[in-house]
Amino acid sequence: MEQSKKLTLTFAGGTGSVTGANFLLQGEGKSFLIDCGLAQGSKQAEASNLKPFIYDPASVDVLFITHAHIDHIGRIPKLVHDGFKGIIYSTIPTKEITELMLEDTANILSHSDHEGSEQLKEIYSKTVIEKAMSLWQVIDYHQDLKIGEFIFRYRDAGHVLGSGMLEIIYNNKKLIFTGDLGNSPSPLLRDTEPIQNVDYLIMESVYGDRNHVARDQRRVRLEETIQDNYKRKGTLVIPTFSLERAQELLFEIDQLVEHDRVPQMPIFLDSPLAIRLTKVYSKYGRYYNDFARKQIGDGDDIFNFPGLKSTLLTEESKEILHASNPKIVIAGSGMSNGGRILHHEAHYLPDANDTLLLTGYQAQGTMGRLIQDGAKEVHINGMDVQVRSHIVFIDGYSGHKDSDHLVEFVQQTADSLKKVFVVMGEPASALFLTQRLRDHLGVNAYAPEENDVVELDCN
Repeated sequence: MEQSKKLTLTFAGGTGSVTGANFLLQGEGKSFLIDCGLAQGSKQAEASNLKPFIYDPASVDVLFITHAHIDHIGRIPKLVHDGFKGIIYSTIPTKEITELMLEDTANILSHSDHEGSEQLKEIYSKTVIEKAMSLWQVIDYHQDLKIGEFIFRYRDAGHVLGSGMLEIIYNNKKLIFTGDLGNSPSPLLRDTEPIQNVDYLIMESVYGDRNHVARDQRRVRLEETIQDNYKRKGTLVIPTFSLERAQELLFEIDQLVEHDRVPQMPIFLDSPLAIRLTKVYSKYGRYYNDFARKQIGDGDDIFNFPGLKSTLLTEESKEILHASNPKIVIAGSGMSNGGRILHHEAHYLPDANDTLLLTGYQAQGTMGRLIQDGAKEVHINGMDVQVRSHIVFIDGYSGHKDSDHLVEFVQQTADSLKKVFVVMGEPASALFLTQRLRDHLGVNAYAPEENDVVELDCN
């Protein structure tokens, strides 16, 4: 009698939230982990990162990483610290970016004095991070990796540099873990690759219940925001994610400055991590889309332009306050929940001539979300800070597909799908997308809860 071909999928994280991706796939005596990310956005989320994994890390054979955002890689040191000795796979840029991201996390924790900080410092020690990186191997897009009866390959997700959907072939059945899906077309990256003949799809839903403004509108709004700030002789403060968002902003401001769409003024990239990551981006131009590669081919240094100053050192960052207006400050973090941006917001939010520009998703529980929702006062570094500055929100800068494009993505392979698991979204977003997929495409869609275990029939 032929052996039944079934796989077990455990949702160990990444459900009921946009963060904390962690999925365990088991079958044929093998255990594969897809992503191992930090939960972010609230004190409760921070505490959950110290809890034991619901599986034994030592029993996991392979960890696949879809991309290097901290909510997909941030618990790798804990996985290694707790006994993981397998192989870690990712695309080439993802490995290099991950090392910088984990080193930055370790640096932040080294200055922490919160509850549990000593345990975190032990987990995110230089020794543990070096051990994690020593377990790492790389495969490029479309390169097949055979492990037992499984074939793994990455397809371009178009989300951040090196981001990949993980495609798994088992017994002629196809599974895809999307990771995060890019808001294509991107200024820099290639479009998300099309998919077809997929049996089981595990997909993100960050923007499952809403759509972005059109990309051309986004550029116009950025240009208008810069011009308005210039006219008021104010400071334009842009909280930004160091990975991808910072590079996209530099590229778009480069286009505006060099085509005389905005006046020249001091523009500060005040994020050591973003500065280091931009150097990585400069190394991997072969992963860009045709337009960005043409700009480089025509001699444009796409991440550098008149007026730009990168402030790597703390002393340089402090000097920004004394630079004359108008000026622009780009600093991390993107949700205003840490980093140098807090010092700038404490200084500039009370001034009605200044502007705070939010360019992406602000998770519940973050200061960025409070400001976006209209808070008139926020608490920063022990101080109550009045919010009097102009607040501008341009959601078109999100690196994620919106609701309509997520549905279009699934539609490509709707006829072959046995089931869609909707993850990596706040509950309202995941449930809304789940219902849309059922109603519009007639697919069997389901939003799992944390620690749910399902069986995938691959006969």
